[in-house]
Amino acid sequence: MQAILALEDGRIFRGHGHGHPGECRGEVVFNTSLTGYQEIATDPSYAGQIVVLTNPQIGNYGTNRADNEAARPYIEGLIVREFSQISSNWRSEQVTDEYMERYSVPVLAEIDTRALVRHLRDRGVMRGVISTEASDPDALVQKARGIRKMEGTDLARVVSTKAAYNFDASDPRSQMGESLLTEGFVPQESTLRKILHVVAYDFGIKQNILRMLAREDCRVTVVPAETTAEEVLALKPDGVFLSNGPGDPEPVDYAVRAIRGMMGRVPVFGICLGHQLCGLALGGRTYKLKFGHHGGNHPVRNNATGKVEITAHNHNFAVDPDSINANEVELTHVDLNDQTLEGLRHKTLPLFSVQYHPEAAPGPHDSHYLFRDFRKMMEEWKG
Repeated sequence: MQAILALEDGRIFRGHGHGHPGECRGEVVFNTSLTGYQEIATDPSYAGQIVVLTNPQIGNYGTNRADNEAARPYIEGLIVREFSQISSNWRSEQVTDEYMERYSVPVLAEIDTRALVRHLRDRGVMRGVISTEASDPDALVQKARGIRKMEGTDLARVVSTKAAYNFDASDPRSQMGESLLTEGFVPQESTLRKILHVVAYDFGIKQNILRMLAREDCRVTVVPAETTAEEVLALKPDGVFLSNGPGDPEPVDYAVRAIRGMMGRVPVFGICLGHQLCGLALGGRTYKLKFGHHGGNHPVRNNATGKVEITAHNHNFAVDPDSINANEVELTHVDLNDQTLEGLRHKTLPLFSVQYHPEAAPGPHDSHYLFRDFRKMMEEWKG
């Protein structure tokens, strides 16, 4: 079937439709990862967005339950150069085309994705509509212009769990309705290390974050985004984790209040949106990037060691380093592509955060040490 992408600035791309027939709308962003299209599709941080993949061949290794980061895809739509109609991998359980149709995700293929990415890189991300039904591109452009902008939009409460639950890494019926775990990620009471209790805020939490916390012998209680500091502290956690998530961090003021209420009372570790919320809680400001960071190959320098980590990114907003009080907060990591602030740590309180995704494994495992650092911080705080 034929399909059209219409951008708010009037640019039109025509190609072939796959997945779910129909129409979708959202902010159009591009991701430079070489693999991991299923993890990208099921990452709740992409809620409200249409994703363009720069890898030209997508869908060839199919889909499977183990690669899901959530129970379903959260992207609004997918744009690729070539979309495979078959899967060739021993792990595949369902052809990608059928997977996208099952979860009502439209796919636009057979367009010049390099031209589209250059356009977004030069002009900045913009709102767009994919349609397999409409034939009038001007009408689609008007629809794109009517989409709510990402600035000022709180999507964390939209994707968050509605009720608290305990993450059970050994239960195939675990939260999200999927068995997503590999052996060795289950905290055991017989371990030499004490089991620590972590309360994890779900602003759009990825499953591999929960697995990484479990691998550090943590018992994890996941709570909704709007949970107050008092409610969290009543659970007597050894540490609090602030998850990734979609949308603008500034409207998530309820989480900023909660972080301020927990600072100095319990160790705190934030990733992605959680990092931005930490920056706001520390008195800083956030701003929207021109086209964001989306990919599995971003170089980040650890300012303390001088080492460069190859990291996975997915963020549209960033913390303004000039807004952070240098007397209280250390700027720990920086992106080497554009000098974006990628990490911070409070100098006296047990709180640190990173903008990138240390739980992701796009090849290197350079950043896994941060979960060990969180474990160590909790142990020292208890001691």
